[in-house]
Amino acid sequence: MLSQQNFVHLQEFVWEIPATFRDDMRVPARLYADEELLNTALTDNSIVQLVNTSTLPGIVKHAIAMPDIHQGYGFPIGGVVATRLPHGVISPGGVGYDINCGVRLLVSLTTIEEIRPFLQEIASALYANCPSGVGARGSLHLTNTELDEVLHEGSRWMLRRGYAQSEDLDRTEEFGRISEADAKYVSEHAHERGRGQLGTLGAGNHFIEVDRVAEVYDQATAAHLQIYPDNVAVQIHCGSRGLGHQICEDYVSRFQKTAQDYGITLPDRELVCVPFDSWEGQEYFRAMACAANFAFANRQLLTHWIRQTVDQVLAGRIKDFHLRQVYDIAHNMAKIEEHEIDGHRVRLCVHRKGATRALGPNSPELPADLRAIGQPVLIPGSMGTASYVLTGTAGAMQQTFGSTCHGAGRVMSRAKAKRTVRGVELRQQLKSRGILICAGSMSGLAEEAPAAYKDVSQVVEVVARAGIARKIARLEPVAVIKG
Repeated sequence: MLSQQNFVHLQEFVWEIPATFRDDMRVPARLYADEELLNTALTDNSIVQLVNTSTLPGIVKHAIAMPDIHQGYGFPIGGVVATRLPHGVISPGGVGYDINCGVRLLVSLTTIEEIRPFLQEIASALYANCPSGVGARGSLHLTNTELDEVLHEGSRWMLRRGYAQSEDLDRTEEFGRISEADAKYVSEHAHERGRGQLGTLGAGNHFIEVDRVAEVYDQATAAHLQIYPDNVAVQIHCGSRGLGHQICEDYVSRFQKTAQDYGITLPDRELVCVPFDSWEGQEYFRAMACAANFAFANRQLLTHWIRQTVDQVLAGRIKDFHLRQVYDIAHNMAKIEEHEIDGHRVRLCVHRKGATRALGPNSPELPADLRAIGQPVLIPGSMGTASYVLTGTAGAMQQTFGSTCHGAGRVMSRAKAKRTVRGVELRQQLKSRGILICAGSMSGLAEEAPAAYKDVSQVVEVVARAGIARKIARLEPVAVIKG
């Protein structure tokens, strides 16, 4: 059993288990947390998983975990691992099953008070027009050729078909497309699972949320992003649906049969991996990129449905209502990036599982209009709690490969949440606080109760005070659409 005594307290909010803790560790294991969040992390297996990731071949600097850490498949959720290319490994467990699960934020110059009389109508229309739930099917019926085009082009396909505005792509991570995608490495089963799911929300912790901008911490940066107090914001949280899940399942199964061929010994079979430059590693990376592009396109199509829905409800009632995209970010991805290691620029495979890219100011990967402020970072809450808009920092580039947290992080399993919380009562409690809930399942609602998560404000305070993100604004929910 691990305890706080196994950590060295390097500085405020930074804890480290030295590489000498276990013979198989290649680098130290580092956690960003306050003392309370550290002790919470020690209640499940996530710190052991963090230590296990430090054994991966090719890992550099340290294995990292964010304050929203909790137990996942192989890697902890909230984990960041970078391996040196070309021979460092790539691991499906370091990306996760919901490849490119991510968050998109839209904002309006209209205030919440202006739309409040129509809020119930808006929420009901969004629930009707944005399919949600485990097996939800979208209204866009793709041929085999069209689906492969989406897998290769991502949001660009949506722009060509009239479902996107050009500025949406500018404000999307990787401009909405991972170029290495190759659909021939995506199984037929994965194709079939994803074929009818474009433009759907899914279930679990995925949501569409109408928010009020409750507080602005940095007025100049917020104004640059057109975020103003009391205005309307909309968040979309979803990923690659069944297609991404199946890709992960396919390659985990394959790698468990082939990893030993490369002489890789691991403390947990869920960490299964292969060298990035192996043919298996390249096939997974290209299939993962397809799922990432599908997810970018999925959130783009949902954006289109949301804009269309709200415009229809508000037609003749609110003049010039428009939802402009702030940013779209992923938090389950393996990316090829260059970072400075010991004074040299090194090409790395950066795994972020339940962690968000947080590039600092002047990063060339950002569009020109964002380089001065750094990359927007979106940290969603859990129905009844706040969400945050942050920006990446130079500190994140130096400390965490340009990464930060992705949310609050679970403290209660879904099964325990269902035993503890009654969905009907939760919906009524949230309604009494002025938060409308549209959900297809009361048990599903209970699984995602705010009590099942850490305090997102506490998590955000840690990353802000540790210097790996900067607080820009806080959002509060007024209507939530769940599967």
